[in-house]
Amino acid sequence: MPTNEYVQKLRHDTKEANKFFAKKLAYTLGPVELGEMLEQNKVKLLDVRKKADYEESHIPQAINIEYAQLKESLHMLSRSDIHVVCCYNQQCHLGARAAFVLTENGFATMELEGGFKVWKEDFKFPTV
Repeated sequence: MPTNEYVQKLRHDTKEANKFFAKKLAYTLGPVELGEMLEQNKVKLLDVRKKADYEESHIPQAINIEYAQLKESLHMLSRSDIHVVCCYNQQCHLGARAAFVLTENGFATMELEGGFKVWKEDFKFPTV
């Protein structure tokens, strides 16, 4: 566990902060940015939630590949696309796990921060 002194010093290290925020912007996005990128056809959206939950409601243009079937479904994806992973909510780690599998296999990947819950409940964007 970092000491308070270390954390205080790190907060003033603007070079390290810059690296951190560059990575955050490169690998995560929010609902507004996702909506813009989907509209411009710049990303492929993967919903890794359970099929029943996807069928109940999902983000338009999302394709459902349950996390449990992701490794067996990689052949359906293109390495030339940027894939955005969507799971249930901020506390759900299915998205991060799916992003790990995708990047481990050479797929450019981002994660929707807040998941489906933020898209639907906080931003009240349309669902299917």
